[in-house]
Amino acid sequence: MTYPHAAPYHSRPNRVRSLIIPCLIAAFFLLLTDGNAEPVHRLTADEYEATLSYWEEKYDTLLEVERIGESREGMGIFLLKITDPESSAKEKQHSLITALHGGPERSGTTACMHVIEWLLSDADDAKLTRKNQELWVIPIINPYAYFETDRFGNSLKIDPYTGGGVSNWDLKTMTFKPIDRAPEMAAFLKVVDEFQPDAHIDLHGTGLQEYRDDQLGKRERYQGQIMTEITGSAYSNYVLRPWDWRVTEAMIEAGNAAGFPSDRFEADAQQLLYGPGLEAIVGQHWRGRPQFYSAQYGSVKYHTLIAALEVAWEESGLARTKGWLNIGNTVPEGENVVGYPVDRMKAFVGHFVTTSGANAEERRESRVQLWQCQSLFSQAFIYPQTDGRSLYAVATDAAAREKLDGDNETFLANITNHANVDSGAIREFIESGPEIKMAVEAGRDSEVFTTADRNAVEHGIGFRLRIPYRDATIDRIALNGQPLPNAEMNGYKAFQGNGFTQVQVSLDADMAAKSDGLFVITLSYTPPVKRKIGWTPPAAVLEKLKQ
Repeated sequence: MTYPHAAPYHSRPNRVRSLIIPCLIAAFFLLLTDGNAEPVHRLTADEYEATLSYWEEKYDTLLEVERIGESREGMGIFLLKITDPESSAKEKQHSLITALHGGPERSGTTACMHVIEWLLSDADDAKLTRKNQELWVIPIINPYAYFETDRFGNSLKIDPYTGGGVSNWDLKTMTFKPIDRAPEMAAFLKVVDEFQPDAHIDLHGTGLQEYRDDQLGKRERYQGQIMTEITGSAYSNYVLRPWDWRVTEAMIEAGNAAGFPSDRFEADAQQLLYGPGLEAIVGQHWRGRPQFYSAQYGSVKYHTLIAALEVAWEESGLARTKGWLNIGNTVPEGENVVGYPVDRMKAFVGHFVTTSGANAEERRESRVQLWQCQSLFSQAFIYPQTDGRSLYAVATDAAAREKLDGDNETFLANITNHANVDSGAIREFIESGPEIKMAVEAGRDSEVFTTADRNAVEHGIGFRLRIPYRDATIDRIALNGQPLPNAEMNGYKAFQGNGFTQVQVSLDADMAAKSDGLFVITLSYTPPVKRKIGWTPPAAVLEKLKQ
């Protein structure tokens, strides 16, 4: 259970420091472990490896087991790959499931085992998930902790879940510095780098870390030992969560349908999130802190959607994980393709750079490339904004970035001789409206993964504009002044979502290259209704003022 580590301004709240209460607790647990309480089966290393072999033999067409590393003591670290071999790999989402806090938090791992059993079953939802997704599962990343110590950390005290803290990371290069002391971390990072998952959920749970070594006794702690189940994030680290609260709610609803409620972190505590400079009013803010844990590696490097679960009952962990995986089988609200919502690469006040591609594999390649370059991108739009029209400009390299400018006339002069740009058409669009300037956000050179010679659009690029009306009529949409056809690729598609008419422009690599780093989308539309702004005082007031 992650949350005891997160006390905001004092030590862990459930670690009582008096002398009397710990003695009573220890005596109580001694009674529980001497046969007076029903024990929980403790999975052994032999049972675990034998189960993996049994599953691999029984479900040989669906499952592959791979030894991806071993602990410093030579204990195997295993990865399970599950999918339907009959469905197209190009159309599949990549979903990673782990239990990085395994060791003392045993129910995270046992919930993983229940998830695997379901994924290998003939249940309709399992078949659908195998068809639409390739699933990689690491139930035990730290076998030394899980089978030997019931403590966090490997034999050199490095915890695969926290990574030992941000000081162990070089975040500029996203490398784990003491990698030679943490084979568990090496195995995990290798899997993420190879798989580049669209989604990664990490299962935590009821743990033994609160017991001192002299209190552990028999490790088969009693049936009924639970924890508060929480969904989506970590109590200690509020950054480790899905960026879309609707994803969290989908998991919570799946748990509720199975009879298991969830805690909602700061929402249930009715507190704002804490941040730097708020030390004087820390008690008014929620206990979580912004930190960097290993599970965030995929998000930072590959724009992977991430989440965590605290699991008291494996049935609940399974139900909520099903809710998570079902997102990869459906079209999320506000999107127009099946899959996890991982397509937004950069955002500027409701305008978005997106992935591009005809299938899941192509969109994944586009996502990884664009995400690792996006900090260089500069963006602009005409401002103040006007009903019925929109302009979104993106520069993907340093040369094109110099052409964006807050002054309309300077911007138009800068793009006059840019390759494949009809600057006259863009001038006509800008001068036909009342906007007085461009709002510009410059890219930054000194970010993670960026290099001067990287081709950001090697796998294409997309753009999303949102019209704030349902059923708006698109009159004209152009790229760099040249009209775009209504087409899935190298054109635009409009669809309804979240109350907007969403307009998706998708370009393949060849079409993107022709823009030479500069993309100016101009959009004219007719709203379905005429909205007016402003307010007029009551007639009686106006009449009185005339007197």
